Amino acid sequence: MAENQGQWQPRPEPRRSFTEEFKREAVRLAQERGNVSAVARDLGINESVLNRWKRQLQQESERPFPGRGNARDEEMAKLQRELARAKQENEILKKAVGIFTNRPT
Repeated sequence: MAENQGQWQPRPEPRRSFTEEFKREAVRLAQERGNVSAVARDLGINESVLNRWKRQLQQESERPFPGRGNARDEEMAKLQRELARAKQENEILKKAVGIFTNRPT
């Protein structure tokens, strides 16, 4: 029989995720204040996480926090292409309507 049977066991907290903007702002605050541990405590994150974000930002100037941002950027680009195509199709249809409505019978 299991030892913990009948005893309450806490569920592990779900892993939190943070936006690139939040990470950048947290690193900026830590650099501005000069106290990483205080900023981490104020934001409710572990000091080691903030230090990792700081290292990532220093190492990768172009895309410091890949992963969550890449898929969104790809989706944004796809949506922008679809919008441009729809606008172009709309203009073509407007011109066609103008041609057919101004036609003498």
